[in-house]
Amino acid sequence: MALRDFKIFRGDKNGGTMADYSTEVDKGMVVLDVIHRIQAEKAGDLAVRWNCKAGKCGSCSVEINGKPKLACMTRMNEYGEDETISIRPIKTFPIMKDLVADVSWNYEQNKKIIPLQPDPTKKDKKGNYIMMQEDVDRVQEFRKCIECYLCQNVCHVLRDHDKKDQFIGPRFMIRLASLEMHPLDTADRIPATKNDYGSGLCNITRCCTDVCPEHIQITDNAIIPMKERVVDRYYDPIARLFKKLFSKNNQ
Repeated sequence: MALRDFKIFRGDKNGGTMADYSTEVDKGMVVLDVIHRIQAEKAGDLAVRWNCKAGKCGSCSVEINGKPKLACMTRMNEYGEDETISIRPIKTFPIMKDLVADVSWNYEQNKKIIPLQPDPTKKDKKGNYIMMQEDVDRVQEFRKCIECYLCQNVCHVLRDHDKKDQFIGPRFMIRLASLEMHPLDTADRIPATKNDYGSGLCNITRCCTDVCPEHIQITDNAIIPMKERVVDRYYDPIARLFKKLFSKNNQ
């Protein structure tokens, strides 16, 4: 055991402060273990959201020494023995209490996206859908998302510029990509991706990819392909010329 110092945010949407705590840290402990120990021994009213403690539910997202992480997957031995550990709620979303942020905005964004609309012609005689394995593999990566919203938290469009009314964020660019690349889907989400979901606001800094605990290649495999589809539809000079020459309005 070793006595370690911590600073934990205590407060709500009206404000708060970084409270000082000291507690014993055992070998192998993660930051969530420490938070629970402080709850049990020193601050029974400390609010923290968690569930699985296995890095699969995304509930325990916090900022540890300024870096967005899952508390259950961050080991104490990552930090120096004399280093004070600072723990705050994720910054991009409103604080509810202590380490718990209100992430309900994300659920509203999800509702805006047209769900999967499978093509009925791709069924065999038994009523089963037929897909190529390589097409299935292409979107499988996106299904690993645990909705921890760390990518949403570091997105500068949402975090620094607060353009939540214009950009749905990287997590939902993943969802759009998973649907648009689905081998059975028939819906057209490209106009909404451009006009409603704000794909043009992302300048592909890859900060979302860097913090993803599931190592999803958000930028390269989801955001850039979706931006390319928008460009192909609306900004390709050859396509625009073809449309201008052969559209019904010009006949």
